[in-house]
Amino acid sequence: MSDHEGGGCPAGSGAEDPTAAGGTPVDDSHATEILEFWEVARMRAHLDEIGAVTGHTVTGSLPPQSFAFGDSPELADRLLAAVLAGTKTATTSSLWEFGEDIPLPRKGELSIVLDGAGHPRALIRTTSVEVLPFDQVGSDFALAEGEGDGSQAEWRAGHRRYFARVLDRDIPDDMPVVCERFEVRWPPRPRRGAARMGGAGPARLAPDTETNA
Repeated sequence: MSDHEGGGCPAGSGAEDPTAAGGTPVDDSHATEILEFWEVARMRAHLDEIGAVTGHTVTGSLPPQSFAFGDSPELADRLLAAVLAGTKTATTSSLWEFGEDIPLPRKGELSIVLDGAGHPRALIRTTSVEVLPFDQVGSDFALAEGEGDGSQAEWRAGHRRYFARVLDRDIPDDMPVVCERFEVRWPPRPRRGAARMGGAGPARLAPDTETNA
């Protein structure tokens, strides 16, 4: 995901130069950890049985791009938790964040999601990509982002704050945004019974998370 995701653009890059939240380079131990995660995840997710795209330049046994959501370690961890809980299945990036060095995400593309410390935690697959004006993102997509009360109004307010912060400019209503939906390929979601035993099920992110993702 090219933020893969302000929800936004993931603060990540290709697997050859992975970054943690906020753009901090991942050290060699994390690069090794990402490769080990990929080896396990692709087998457990039976990726050889589907024609998934693993990235624009990644083939064979090399891992796909890795990234952390948001622009801080704390935000990365909160958004990752929502992804793993199944409440977040979409992310939004500003089209202005992409270019020759950062291509748009593609349907079928795989990505490894990092936590705020740069550790690999999830393998996701892009299921759809659409570019829309900021003010035309629908309520169904806002709900899929899994934040706050899931309303379109809250989505707009939170993402406008986020994009203004990371782009350092006012956000016009017609700013083009990349709306990406995804599915988690690994790890599997906890069974409902296990969640009940723990005393709590998936919860949406609080409104003050100010995500772009």
